This record gives sequence, C-alpha cells and structure tokens, in this order.
Amino acid sequence: MKILIVGGVAGGATAAARIRRNTEEAEIILFEKGAYISYANCGLPYYIGGVIEERERLFVQTPEAFGKRFNIDVRTLSEVTAIDRERKEVTVRTAEGKVYRESYDKLLLSPGASPVRPPLKGIDSEGIFTLRNVTDTDRIKRYLDEKQVKRAAIVGGGFIGLEMAENLVHAGVEVSVVEMADQVMGPIDYSMASLVHEHLMQKGVKLYLGQAVEAFERTDAGLGVTFKSGIRLQVDMVILSIGVRAETRLASEAGLKLGEMKGIYVNEYLQTSDEAVYAVGDAIEFPHPVTGKPWLNFLAGPANRQARIVADNIVFGNKAVYEGSIGTSIAKVFDMTVASAGLPAKRLKQMGIAYLSSMTHSASHAGYYPGALQMAVKVVFSPQDGKLYGAQIVGYDGVDKRIDEFALVIKQGGTVYDLTRLEHAYAPPFSSAKDPVAIAGYVAGNILSGKMTPLYWRELRDADLSRVTLVDVRTQDEFELGAIPGAVNMPLDELREHLDEIPRDKPVWVYCGVGLRGYLASNILKGHGFKEVRNLVGGIKTYKAAVTPVELPSEGTPCVSAGGEEDSGTDMQPDKVIKVNACGVQCPGPILKLKQGIEALQPGQCLEVSATDAGFPRDAEAWCRTTGNRFLSKTEENGVYRVRIEKAQAVPAVGQKTAVGGKGKTFILFSDDLDKTLATFVLANGAAATGEKVTVFFTFWGLNAIKKEQKPKVRKDIFGKMFGMMLPSDSRKLKLSKMNMGGIGSKMMRYVMKQKGVDSLESLRQQAIANGVEFIACQMSMDVMGIKREELLDCVTIGGVATYMDRAGEANMNLFI
Repeated sequence: MKILIVGGVAGGATAAARIRRNTEEAEIILFEKGAYISYANCGLPYYIGGVIEERERLFVQTPEAFGKRFNIDVRTLSEVTAIDRERKEVTVRTAEGKVYRESYDKLLLSPGASPVRPPLKGIDSEGIFTLRNVTDTDRIKRYLDEKQVKRAAIVGGGFIGLEMAENLVHAGVEVSVVEMADQVMGPIDYSMASLVHEHLMQKGVKLYLGQAVEAFERTDAGLGVTFKSGIRLQVDMVILSIGVRAETRLASEAGLKLGEMKGIYVNEYLQTSDEAVYAVGDAIEFPHPVTGKPWLNFLAGPANRQARIVADNIVFGNKAVYEGSIGTSIAKVFDMTVASAGLPAKRLKQMGIAYLSSMTHSASHAGYYPGALQMAVKVVFSPQDGKLYGAQIVGYDGVDKRIDEFALVIKQGGTVYDLTRLEHAYAPPFSSAKDPVAIAGYVAGNILSGKMTPLYWRELRDADLSRVTLVDVRTQDEFELGAIPGAVNMPLDELREHLDEIPRDKPVWVYCGVGLRGYLASNILKGHGFKEVRNLVGGIKTYKAAVTPVELPSEGTPCVSAGGEEDSGTDMQPDKVIKVNACGVQCPGPILKLKQGIEALQPGQCLEVSATDAGFPRDAEAWCRTTGNRFLSKTEENGVYRVRIEKAQAVPAVGQKTAVGGKGKTFILFSDDLDKTLATFVLANGAAATGEKVTVFFTFWGLNAIKKEQKPKVRKDIFGKMFGMMLPSDSRKLKLSKMNMGGIGSKMMRYVMKQKGVDSLESLRQQAIANGVEFIACQMSMDVMGIKREELLDCVTIGGVATYMDRAGEANMNLFI
C-alpha cells in the first residue's frame, strides 16, 4: 500500500510514524512545503523572548533522522499543488520549480492553517510579521536583533499574542496589545479576562481594547499604526496575531466536501467525502462534543490524537472512532496561567443554550502551607441536570491539573456533581481537603438545588438599587476601604443582631469579598423568613475586576496617583523592615494582618506585607489614605504581591483623614473659558513647584478642561446626549471669555502663545499631572451634565463636596475660578 501524507508537524508527522509502527509493508511519502517537519510550534514565542536560548531545542526530529528511523521518504520544500482523485495522483512542485506527479492508494491531508493577514493599507511594510512557523520565527528574531527594537505593537490579544507580549517584554521591548474586542483571550468570559487585563497592566503592557487597526505606515521613526478611532501609535515592529484560517484550498479544488464552518468535512473515522482521502489537524471541522455542532479547533493536542486514529484506520480499516475535541487550552501570561475547557458562557448565549454559572476563588493548596496562590474558577452548566458545559481558570499554580480534571468530566458528559466525586490526592503542599475543583462543584450544586440564588455582576451593575436592599457583609474595615455604591454594611458575624433593620418588602442582595460569607449570610436571611435573597457570585473581587474599565493608555507622562506616595523604599534599612506573610490567606485576612502589623510598630518603622490577592496592593493604598500611614512601594513577582508601609507619627481611626499642617492650595475651576482655564493651570503649576500639595476641583463647565480627545463610546440618556452635543468635546475646543469672535480669538491666542514660546493649555495640564497636582471631578456635576468617567483623563479621581471640603480644610488657600 502506498500512502502519501501532505504536511508534517503534529498531524502529518505523527500519523506517518504511527503508520510505520503499525506496518513495515507500506510505502510512505511525506510532503512538506517548508524546510521542517517536526518542531515545537508552541515554543516559538519563548525562543524569540530568549527563554529558550538554543534554536536547536525547537526541533523534535530532523527530516533526515525521522526518515531514517521510520523508513519514510521525507520530501521537504515540496508543495502538493493539486489532487487528481480519479487517477489517485497528486501534483508536486519543488523549491527549484520542478513539477511532477505521484500516485497513491491512500492520501492523508494535514495542511494546517495559515495566519490571517487582512488587506489593510501598509500591511506589507517592513517590520510587520506573523508567527506561524520556524521561518517566521527566524525573521522576527533577526529583526529584533538587527533593528534594536524598543517598541512593538501586537495586533490581537489571543493566546499567541499574549505569549508574544510576555516574551517581547522579557526581551526588553515596550509592548502595546491592540484588540478589536473588549477583552483579551477570546475563549474565556469577560469576567475572567478582566483579571488578565489587570495582570498585563501590572507588567507594563499597554492595552488598547475595542480598537481596530485601519492602516500601517512606514516612517523615518519606524512604523505608524493608525486605529479607526483616530489613535496613532509609533512603534518599531508589529506582530499580527489576529487568528488563523483553515488551509482548505487544496481540498476544495479537488472537489472534497467542505463543512458548515468551511473546514474539510470528515466523518467519525476522519475520512473525507472521498473514501481514499483522510484529513487531520487544523484544517478539519468536527462536531463539538457538548453542542453537537460543527466547529474548527486549532490545537496541537487534538491533532496528535487524530493522527493516531487516522493511522490505525488507514492500515487496519475504519475501526477507530474520533470523539471530538472540547478545545482544552492553557497559556502562560507572565506569572499568570489562563486555561479553558469546553464552552464559555458567552458562546452558549450566542447559540441560545440555557446555562447557569458559578465563580469561586480558591487557593492552589492549603493556605497555611507556604506558597499558596489564588485561582479564580468559573464553571458553566445546564440548569436542568447540571451537565458541565465548560470551565475556565485564571491563577498561578496548579491551574494545569485542575483544568485537565474539568476537561475529563466535560468530555465524559459529566455533571457538576461529578466534580465533587473526583478523588484528589491531598497533602498541604499540593491541595486542600476541599480541592478547588470540588469547591466549584459544591457551589454549582448549591445553585442548582436552590440553596443559593446567584446574583451575577452584570445584573448588579445594571440594577436599579432603589428597588432592592444591597448588604455588604464584610467587616467594617473592609467596607471603609471601598464598597459598591448604595450598599449598607452589616458584617456577617453581627447580621443576626440587625435583621430588623432590613426591609422585608424588597429583595435583599448580599455580597462579600469572594462569595463565601455572602452565601452564609443568605442562609441566615432565608432562615429568618426573607424570601428574595441573592448572593453576588464571586463577590466584590469579581465585580470590581469586571466593572472597572480598562482606560486607554496615555502616551505622555503618566498620571500621578492621588493619595499614596511611591518610592523604592531603598532608604529603609533591612533590620527596620518588619515582614508579615499573608500569602494564601483568604479575604479579609491580608488587610487585617496589615492593620495588626501596623498597630504593633513604632512610628517611622516599616512593614512589608506579602499576599497572593491581586487586589491587595490597591486595598493597602486605600487603607493608607484613610489612616494617614505612608505607602512606600508595591512589587509583584510570581503571583506574590508585596507592599511596604511606613507607620505615621500619629495614626487616626479608620475613616479619618490626617491634617497636613494647613499647607497647600486648592482651586475650583467652574469655567471652561480658555483664558481662565490657562490661568488655573499656570497657578496650579506654580504652587506645585513650591512642593505644596495642590488640588484642582473641576465642577460644571470646568469638566470640559479634563475631557479626553479620543473618548470611548459610552451609553447616555437623552439629556446626556444633548449636553454632549452642546458642550466642548475637549480642551482644544474651549473659547475665550472675551473677544472670542466665533472662535478666531481662541485660535489667535494659541498661535501667539506658540510664537512667544508659551506652553499650550494641554502642555500646562500635563505638567500639572507630572507635578503631582490632584485632579478631582465633581460627581454631581457629571451626573447632571451626563458626563461619564470614561470620558475624562485617566488620572482624574471622582469626588463630591465632602472630598473637596476635606482638601480645602488641609490647605491654607482656596481659589474659585
């Protein structure tokens, strides 16, 4: 029997080796249009970043060694250009241009997929690459080294794109990720991706979400990348990671059937519409085991399994059946691990399949054993019988083994109850008595049984809270560090004493840090006769991550965070630093350990707290603002967050502010006149130059001075839209208070300022930001005028009269402009 195989790597090369192991009688010829037949495709980004130092380690087998070991005629740099099914022949063209025909008894197609390269203006400019094979890798590596790349844009936030982002940062490159969708990592839901967004920004990656590239332009300074929104980036290199397309041209031209998803149709034996032709890998489509609907799957694991099955069927006849793939995938994103199996909630919603979901936050192993790191686990399942549809995990340690367990249950058609029946090997360094997989099953079971009624973050975000009672059952300390607007604080351990304060004629919604205390609170409320009680799934940890918008990066000097200084802390002697380990401790443990640690110190001493909760540094900064302690620094490494705090000379109670001795200046900008706004920033910069604390409170028309030029789309009511049409869109549209003359006056003013070497309004504003001037926008004015937070500069904080009065009380001068 003569067997021809088109394509190598995971599908073709694996099938060739398996066929030879099955029989010594067959003649096997493998055609590969590239120079390599067996290499570590998934390792390519890590070679580019220098994690894999030796190029040779990417190659599993050379064509010569593979051919000799398995007695296979390996023909590289040979492209199969046509199939004659009637004559059972293929046409081959070599790299030298020679064309010949080769006959077959059985033909296996493993053509793979090709990178999507949209027809954008300038897409063929020097410095724009795709990454799919070794040749691509060599080009990128050579360009990085020769051009000394400092800035790169990655178009596409999928698995390969984020792996490239990590490795380029590892190579010392400033990276911007541009993604058309509102999230990275398409296979997972937004609530999970939001955790990845936070981690990427912590690592210095600039995120441009909801942005589509319109054109590229080669300039003397490098590559210009223009978005449809008008934003323009200047970089040295672009990596296109938009996705791949099944390579079906050869099959289509041969008259082989294509499926609904435009992949090569195969039956359960991986046989095409021609009984002599089989196909495997990225190019085929096959029914999804969960939905039964055709889908394309671009993963190496399934391709390897398909190759073994098809090899057996070619040699022994159609006996081995392929069950399909659920798309189990995993990726390393800096210190974080992101994994998915089955279908996410958003895909089920698109297909009209009813589902429920649960979100849990668990430690990778016993919290009391060192090194426990948090992982977020989301499962989606049938509301009828609990059949498991999908699972997603975002964490640091132990993610791989958990996603494999979820995948096993999904592929076996199991339910969330099966998750609780899995028997886990338990010892403190490896797991907990209740493994994260089991906890996910228990919580899902509680939702199915009605023991807990879930409240999802989108429902809470969009709700009219006047119709419900929202109860925060965290401790008072946690509540004062930040709560969901409209919530009342009733700590879980005191809840039974305050039941009479909760109206019984409205639904009661409860939440805590991650969902556990909220579940306990809902049990208490239901046990005391409250009828409509719901618990926020995933707690405020999930809610905050999901509802906090990813602001577009500022290309200028970064905004200084108001409240909380940052320095390296290197002037603090090691023997004066008291260390507290809160790793693996569940919420509210880390912040309580911080509070206890500070209370035990003397003024001027430094406390270093380590925690595995990604939100802890933010909480620690907020705690310092409310207590007057000095926030020194924050660092992150391998999922461990460390903060350093210096104890103040006199620490007030939580919720109070410290006075600063009556020094500082506050300004109220009530006007959007160009001249008055200029005066405000000139005075603010002059005051800041003296080293004093300066705050500018923007109210009503003054808000127009701090609007972004490029604003994201936001939802507004009719009045907000009307104000938007009538108000200046940004600072460049401001008019003079006198002699504006239909806009001519303001243009003259800007022209004269430029001629005289006077900084523009926008430059003065950026100087104020760099000098540490605090910008506060009036919440009431924003509400009245329909201005959304997303429309204002990233560094602006939102406050009310109380916030302004607090700053004014600390200052010795206040100016109203």
